[in-house]
Amino acid sequence: MRIDVENDGEKTVPALVVSVNIQGKQGEAAQIPFSVHEPDPELANGDRPVWVLSATYPRLVGSSEPGGAETSSPGTYSFGPLKPGKSVEAVWKLSAARPGKYTVAYEVGAGLSSETKAETSSGVAPGGTFVTDISTELPETEVNGAGEIVEIEGGKDTP
Repeated sequence: MRIDVENDGEKTVPALVVSVNIQGKQGEAAQIPFSVHEPDPELANGDRPVWVLSATYPRLVGSSEPGGAETSSPGTYSFGPLKPGKSVEAVWKLSAARPGKYTVAYEVGAGLSSETKAETSSGVAPGGTFVTDISTELPETEVNGAGEIVEIEGGKDTP
């Protein structure tokens, strides 16, 4: 998952933060990022991961250092200050763990305190949603000349 953020304001954003959750009753009840909550009283913890976040992620593109420290709020990641006129791209490396159709919501903020607000040039809070569909079917893949596993377009029937 990648999110691009640009500071087109005149002040430095004190702490760029991105909050991510899965929409819907189950996603909003989860305490673990990228999870849903199963309300089964037999479970010690009802949170079930939809995606598993890889170690050292999220991070800013071009950096080998983890850049998105998880905050005390589950699903909120801090990427540090963002100067005026600068842009960054944050990336989360995720592995699917639970099939299904999910709507992921994200919100971009200017800091962790309620005193700092981020807004778009039209005056609304930056963020959005996108729909994902995790399938149980494996894609057709091959190893390319660079040693990377890539999906074969059109599968085995492609000439």
